[in-house]
Amino acid sequence: MKTAIACAMALTAAGCLVAEAAQAETRVVILGTGTPVPDAERSGPSMAVIHDGEAYVFDAGDGMVQRAIEAWQEKGIDGLYPTKIKYLFVSHLHSDHTLDYPALAATYWWRRDAKLQAYGPVGLQAMTDGYYAMQATDIHLRTSGNQPVKDPSMYQVDVREIGADGVILENDGVTVEAFTVNHGDIKPAYGYKITTPDKTVVFSGDTTYSETLIEKAKGADVLVHEVISEEGWKALPPNWQAYHHSAHTLTSELADIANQTQPGVLVLTHILHYGAPIETAKTEIEAAYDGKVVLANDLDEF
Repeated sequence: MKTAIACAMALTAAGCLVAEAAQAETRVVILGTGTPVPDAERSGPSMAVIHDGEAYVFDAGDGMVQRAIEAWQEKGIDGLYPTKIKYLFVSHLHSDHTLDYPALAATYWWRRDAKLQAYGPVGLQAMTDGYYAMQATDIHLRTSGNQPVKDPSMYQVDVREIGADGVILENDGVTVEAFTVNHGDIKPAYGYKITTPDKTVVFSGDTTYSETLIEKAKGADVLVHEVISEEGWKALPPNWQAYHHSAHTLTSELADIANQTQPGVLVLTHILHYGAPIETAKTEIEAAYDGKVVLANDLDEF
């Protein structure tokens, strides 16, 4: 009997260790792979890195909150329940990367235990102030009426505008580093390097071919990078070709980046393909790069 109890206790302890290891293992969840072009299957750009139960979310395109809820319900990722998301990092202030920022801040805020911390370019505070103005009636009713609210200040966002490239967050063994990328006329724009105890993840944001990104992404376990199908791009009028090439990365350029950085997996997101099949973004890269390439869909996990 004592032996059986000892075995059961040992199995329970082993199970706990396995569960703890699974909790600590870093997960990369793609919450949105779309572009400004409406697509029923692709939410606006967003990615989450989950480590030790904590979610670090990068960009908040339209539909990101719904995808986070789906990941919570369907994948059991507790950290992606909206009120538990504490860290948001915005690459730049284009609408397709920020439309769900106010949605994330507003969703069930009266059940938050900690304020949302939002990191991003100068201008993020003004955008946040606009959210307060947009929701002024709702905020007033919830904080001044008879609704039970634990902490009336939780609707507020703790905004951290990035002043310079470098490490902007260190938390529980996770480091987030911002670095400047070139996204055409909008400045500044940032990519992010996320280092956890077991993974290095690089998120390009929107960018042209970037030497800085190449430096940061060398040997990364996961490189999540925007992309343009060259076949689709070549069919555009010259003025649109010039615009997109000044702000985004062609497949031939991304193949070059991948050859120089050799990531564990290259994940394609923010997939601009115009009139060409979306798969061309992947096949064009694979013609010049023999590493692992994934054409991401919303809720893919790495």
